Amino acid sequence: MTDDLIDLDAHRATVLAAAPLLASEVLPLAAALGRTLRNSVHAAVDLPVFDNSAMDGFAVRGEDVAGASDDRPARLRVVADIPAGSGEDPPLGPGEAARIMTGAPMPSGADTIVPFESTAGGLADSLGEVLVVAAPAPGVHVRRRGEDCVAGAEVLAVGTALGPLHLASAAAAGVAAVTVSRRPRVAVVSTGTELVAPGTPLRRGEIPESNGILLEMLAREAGAEIVVREVVDDTVGGPLGAIARAEDAGADLVIFSGGVSAGAYEVVKSTLGAWMTFSKVRMQPGKPQGFGVSPAGTLLFGLPGNPVSAAVSFEAFVRPALLAMQGRSDLARPVVTLPAARGWRTPPGRAQFLPVRIDRADPAQWRAVPATSGGSHLAGGLARAEAYAIVPAEVAAVEAGDLVDVMLIP
Repeated sequence: MTDDLIDLDAHRATVLAAAPLLASEVLPLAAALGRTLRNSVHAAVDLPVFDNSAMDGFAVRGEDVAGASDDRPARLRVVADIPAGSGEDPPLGPGEAARIMTGAPMPSGADTIVPFESTAGGLADSLGEVLVVAAPAPGVHVRRRGEDCVAGAEVLAVGTALGPLHLASAAAAGVAAVTVSRRPRVAVVSTGTELVAPGTPLRRGEIPESNGILLEMLAREAGAEIVVREVVDDTVGGPLGAIARAEDAGADLVIFSGGVSAGAYEVVKSTLGAWMTFSKVRMQPGKPQGFGVSPAGTLLFGLPGNPVSAAVSFEAFVRPALLAMQGRSDLARPVVTLPAARGWRTPPGRAQFLPVRIDRADPAQWRAVPATSGGSHLAGGLARAEAYAIVPAEVAAVEAGDLVDVMLIP
């Protein structure tokens, strides 16, 4: 292995050590989707709030319907009708029942629910008298107060990325607002005199700029707010001016793509050496990396300009930093282990991130299929990728059928 390469984990550790924890804010549930929880959420009420019916049917005393059958139905007098939302608690005596709907509170005198399906007349004949033709188990179809959780119990833990189900759980537990991290403010800066806006007629030497939209969307997916997205040319003032504009906009983090390698016009590397360290990381793609902090405290990332390299570098270093800044409890993407559909080459002594798609033709055995030939410039292949196969540096080659770790991406 080349001595001047540093391990991926070591570079990530340097990045995470510099990533500050952002301030928190209190938001109503409807505004908190995608945010990271900074204070745990505890139930304000019992769940369920009260004993209630899990079925449409009749609330009864279990002893009144024990042994009921088609041949020997239990005959009960219906003395009350309880819809969901009712605050009534009608008394039930021997041989009496209350018609009840799902979610309605159980009468104090009842302990069992008989569904309409277990009666002779069902819903169509549910007032006045009911014939129970199937004996229910005692206590069946009753949701007991606090069986899900009791008031004061933790519903959501610190560091949770709040999704729809989390927010619904908080609401059900009687919580109206949550304390979350503010969004990281990010500037995305593409460097290169050759870059022009997509759709612009191309002159010789020009290419459509795509890293800006790539990195903006990846950052948004990681919870960030984009405050600047721009392209600067390969002149000395480009990166410095971009940092100044980013900091004026309140950026916590600037992501540069391009200008960090070993060429003659690497403007980020030649301009920002006082603030950033430029390293060669033991990975492919994404070997050239830059990272540092401006005098104002803004995190500065220098990613390679090739699109696949930029995407992989974001996953390896920028995304974990963004999540850590928000206090996220889990910084990693989901990883599954799948067999390779076919073999492929791996770079000697470097961890490989290969864009792959997942072959689901055989439901019993999904397989990882390379989405590109491995070139870091193959932006078109990213559209076919739904994951990265991660091959450790010590693996000399991947053969068909070999198990590989596959990191799932949106």
